[in-house]
Amino acid sequence: MKIERIELRLIQMPLLSPFETSFGRTTLRRIVLVRVDVEGRTGWGEVTAGESPFYSYETPETAWHILRDFLIPWTLKKSWNDPSDLAPAFRPIRGHYMAKAALENALWDIAAQEKNLPLAKLVGGTVEEIPCGVSIGIKPSIPELLETVAREVAAGYQRIKVKVKPGWDVNVLDAIRARFPRILLMADANSAYSLADITHLKEFDRFNLMMVEQPLGWDDLLDHARLQKQITTPVCLDESIHTADDARKAIEMGACKIINIKLGRVGGFTGARAVHEVCRARHVPVWCGGMLESGIGRAHNIAMSALPGFTLPGDVSASKRYWSEDIIEPEVTVSAHGTIRVPLAAGLGYSPKLAQIDKLTVRKESFE
Repeated sequence: MKIERIELRLIQMPLLSPFETSFGRTTLRRIVLVRVDVEGRTGWGEVTAGESPFYSYETPETAWHILRDFLIPWTLKKSWNDPSDLAPAFRPIRGHYMAKAALENALWDIAAQEKNLPLAKLVGGTVEEIPCGVSIGIKPSIPELLETVAREVAAGYQRIKVKVKPGWDVNVLDAIRARFPRILLMADANSAYSLADITHLKEFDRFNLMMVEQPLGWDDLLDHARLQKQITTPVCLDESIHTADDARKAIEMGACKIINIKLGRVGGFTGARAVHEVCRARHVPVWCGGMLESGIGRAHNIAMSALPGFTLPGDVSASKRYWSEDIIEPEVTVSAHGTIRVPLAAGLGYSPKLAQIDKLTVRKESFE
């Protein structure tokens, strides 16, 4: 593939309702989109970084800089036989996985179009539909949270994830379990605790959770291993896992029993497939985490979630949960029994709504 043109766009998308985690509250998403043109075909990728450097050091501004000044010049200078060739070429740049993923994933979109295959099938997907869960942020009150959980359960979502932090955890989980004793439930802490909280974290065991996600430091494996030995609830790692080697070490240390794979966090499909294979070979289940993506990022997540090791419901949910109007058509919808059909069309399987993207664009730059 010889890349003829790459375009960066920064779009702003207001969320239908605020989304709050242990490290902040989001009301407006600022998303960098990457458009790549190759011999009459166009592929799209999305930078999944948050607006502030709390989940990760990456932001839309850092991604724009790394793409503009490093990744795009390197990519335009060469012909590429396969999208997976980008990952080793980008290795000299330390980190910046979300910037790398956006560009690589756009090439995967084009490669699937060239081969007349659905993207999910090209990357190794084997299923026709994926199970869906939903992520619920911190709410102003427990009654409001319970109303939200009830609404999502009624909508058919197969798993409920709630954000927790000190002061908003045991009381919340207790209230949910009292009203919904049999739902699949998990808690996501986004690194809000330390080993000093281990006695408190042991209280989570009585709620029969699927997992507690990233309870300790974002870059930690050792303390998570110590925690997992002392609690029965499975620990799931998210922020700590950027590479297949991270996953291998975490599993060998006993730092987790489950791994969340986020396409942006691991650098794109090449990295995601490598982490997936490490986990699958060791019988560790994985699932797809979300980053409040637009429809483009959501479509890539659907393709990744079709891989055979993604046996747990992920955070891929319907467009209408987040946006008054998404930037793809058709928008992502979830069935009454909590699944999404994997698209059968060649490429991404969804068409970018160019007029809507133009409307939301606040900055753009092209490279040829």
